[in-house]
Amino acid sequence: MSEVLPVMEQFYTLQGEGRYSGKAAYFIRLGGCDVGCHWCDVKESWDADAHPKLSVESIVQNCLDKHTNFAVITGGEPTMHNLELLTESLSAKGIDCAIETSGTHPLSGNWHWICLSPKKFKPMLNEYYDIAHELKVVVNHKSDLEWAENHAEKMNENSLLYLQPEWDKRDKMLPLVIDYIKNHPKWRLSLQTHKYIDIP
Repeated sequence: MSEVLPVMEQFYTLQGEGRYSGKAAYFIRLGGCDVGCHWCDVKESWDADAHPKLSVESIVQNCLDKHTNFAVITGGEPTMHNLELLTESLSAKGIDCAIETSGTHPLSGNWHWICLSPKKFKPMLNEYYDIAHELKVVVNHKSDLEWAENHAEKMNENSLLYLQPEWDKRDKMLPLVIDYIKNHPKWRLSLQTHKYIDIP
């Protein structure tokens, strides 16, 4: 279990995307990513060595100081790290843990919510189809809709399905995604609401 983790940033805000959009959440953004999405909006997270290694104890205390009951571990690609101690420590304090991952590494830790957001740039592990609570596909091109369906077919029956327009192409992709969801109502729309309202 990792007693220290590379932390790019920590902040208290509202979850902007997916199932818990609008919920107060303490974000823990870990450094390190080997996926390499060209449209990534946090490319500075990719190099784990560029960020300070913080103790799990201090990370948990920072979360407790905000009096929240919900933490989101994201990246970068957080599954590059062993998250057992972090999630156990947060859960012991009554804090539910959610993760946002592309599913490219084995999952460690105990999770209240798993958001799987696979990317074309690196294959995900099949184990995530059975354990993810949510599939969130970023739509950067209309071909991503068919790609999303290929993943949806393999998801467990209880998972929620989201399509999210890529931010820089939202003016073009949003109408396309809306029409697609109207014709395929098993999908839901995910918007990066935090960017619309200009919060972290």
